Amino acid sequence: MQKRLEALQDFLQKEHIQGGLITSRHNIFYLSQFDYDPHERFVGIFVFAKRDPIFITPEMEVQMLKEAGWNNQIISYTDSANPWKLIRDAIQDGNGINRFAVEKHAISYFYVENLKQIMCDAEFVALDDKLTEMRLVKEDNEIAILREAAAFADYGVQVGIENLKEGITELEVLGKIEYELKKKGIREMSFLPIVLFGQNASNPHGISGENKLKKGDPVLFDLGVKYKGYCSDITRTVFYDHVNNELETIYNIVLQANLAGVEACQAGSRIGDVDLAARNIIQSAGYGDFFPHRIGHGLGIEIHESPSMNEANDGILKRGMVLTVEPGIYLTEIGGIRIEDDLVVTENGYEVLTKFSKTLLVVRG
Repeated sequence: MQKRLEALQDFLQKEHIQGGLITSRHNIFYLSQFDYDPHERFVGIFVFAKRDPIFITPEMEVQMLKEAGWNNQIISYTDSANPWKLIRDAIQDGNGINRFAVEKHAISYFYVENLKQIMCDAEFVALDDKLTEMRLVKEDNEIAILREAAAFADYGVQVGIENLKEGITELEVLGKIEYELKKKGIREMSFLPIVLFGQNASNPHGISGENKLKKGDPVLFDLGVKYKGYCSDITRTVFYDHVNNELETIYNIVLQANLAGVEACQAGSRIGDVDLAARNIIQSAGYGDFFPHRIGHGLGIEIHESPSMNEANDGILKRGMVLTVEPGIYLTEIGGIRIEDDLVVTENGYEVLTKFSKTLLVVRG
């Protein structure tokens, strides 16, 4: 944690920026290990080029912040107090600050207005790119947590499959998955999980509902957990009772695309080429128009992080990047197939973190 704060401080010094404010939940966690949803209350970390950082938080969260490991200054406030008055006092009315950094994609205009009142003459610059760069390559301890999170995602798929029976609804299966994961200690899913049957599976981001399972349905599971602050994300598609010839053909095409995309995840490779490795297989099979999304995304504290794994991305893969590879084909009339893995780029290749089998599976009732 302290090394991350020091790296940010070094950046401020190099760029001649006197200070900055971090307010997004995910970046606050990255810099403090404190994961907290403040709702309407102000929570933020002030960082400075030449002085120690300050954490501003409601009084009731101080103990949890300390337990998370924060050893620098804390300024707390009650619900009847004005945190901005405390902030003004803490940064000495903005004296000496002519450049100040904020997360332009996360900070509210209300916060900016208050900062401008404190630092009347300051130029505001963006801190987003630096924080993204810092989070892009995962440390060994982060990868270890992501590996565990992926194992819980594997378990979630297994639970879902074990509960398939004719007439059960998508929401009923989803509820059983979440219940069993909570019994394992998982408090939060990394996103709203998806269980889709039959034609519903043709919507890449479909919403689980009262649709009942029928024989011959494809069943698409897309889920992940948040574990120790880090996310997992897996998609598997199975078939109930039997699979028709067209869906079997499509499944094998998507599987080939998944394997090609994973194999393309090599340190030094162009990111866009990962997308193309999978997309070319689907296009060559005649289903290019039915693969409407990028091949994947970065994964970490947030479910969607940099890099965006699209064909136009000229960035280069580096050791320690954690990514998803998730090709799919979606046909409105019969359903959709998607196969998604989480992986980490290694020095000599990659490690696939999600281990659940990708062999075509027909679940018997």
